[in-house]
Amino acid sequence: MTAPGRLAALRVLLVDDSEASRGELARILEDEGAEVVGHARDGEQALQQALLCRPDVVLLDLQMPRMDGFTFLRLLMARRPTPVIVFSALSRRQDVFKSLELGALDFVAKPEAGPLAPVREELLAKCATVRALRLRNLGARPVDERDPADPHPATEPARVVVIGASTGGPRALQELLAAIPGDVPAAILVAQHMPEKFTRAFADRLARTTRFHVTEAADGDLVTEGRVLVAPGARHLELRREAHGLAGLRARLVSPDADGYSARICPSIDRLFTSAALAMPRRLCAVILTGMGSDGAAGAQAVKAAGGLVLAESEDTAVIYGMPLAAQASGKVDEVLPLPALAARITRFARDG
Repeated sequence: MTAPGRLAALRVLLVDDSEASRGELARILEDEGAEVVGHARDGEQALQQALLCRPDVVLLDLQMPRMDGFTFLRLLMARRPTPVIVFSALSRRQDVFKSLELGALDFVAKPEAGPLAPVREELLAKCATVRALRLRNLGARPVDERDPADPHPATEPARVVVIGASTGGPRALQELLAAIPGDVPAAILVAQHMPEKFTRAFADRLARTTRFHVTEAADGDLVTEGRVLVAPGARHLELRREAHGLAGLRARLVSPDADGYSARICPSIDRLFTSAALAMPRRLCAVILTGMGSDGAAGAQAVKAAGGLVLAESEDTAVIYGMPLAAQASGKVDEVLPLPALAARITRFARDG
């Protein structure tokens, strides 16, 4: 008797204007036990199917005839909030982040050509996260765009905030950073689980929706007041103090296989937190946001042992409550707060400690 697959009984709606793509997706999902309950080639068909079939998850290509993926997302989230995983080409990076703001759960980069085998495991893993989802925290969240902030004068920060996130993180980070005043005397470093080649576009999006000067981190970047550095995909981000004074606090990028450190999760939240605990032991705040798994729990212990503050997102706002819960289980989390209260607590830490 064949063992049930990891997606056993998961009901999936496939939305793509390519019949070949839908067919290949169906074979991948059904091999792991999923039930494909509907196919749609445009947004109008997709909305009808979603309301009729009531799938557990929708796999969505954004570029479609008649009704595009954005309009579909707006209508679906208003009528029947449903987990949506965007399956979109690498060339549409900015569209991916717009879809996350409209309520999509996550995304997978579709190969520009050829079979889908290279992204098979990622697709299956992200579909599997639906079982841990808190549906009440799905839905669109308004985002105000502005011109990117000018860099602050290069000033060593009084304090540093390190933030880790995974599934649901892009939207949570936008909401969190948008609620923190841009003049806080702190630097912020972010490790968001995200594929290579998407993190620069994500940093650009944060720059237009927050009051901070946000960039994808480069090796050797100065860590200065008012700056947000986002770990690039496929590299670990570390904070290191290499000298005293302004030139001493720097971002360092580490290849996942450079010293035997696990490449399974990259960028690693644990690695960012642990390095920051060494560089800024008592002037450090670590924040663990939504996501599957336990990345960040070991790093939280290092931050707490060094005298820093550890915060975690509460289940009131977390889309996936895995990482915050794992951190709490370590016994080293000082406060568990929803996103608005987290923003207020980080602001107070940055100004007053």
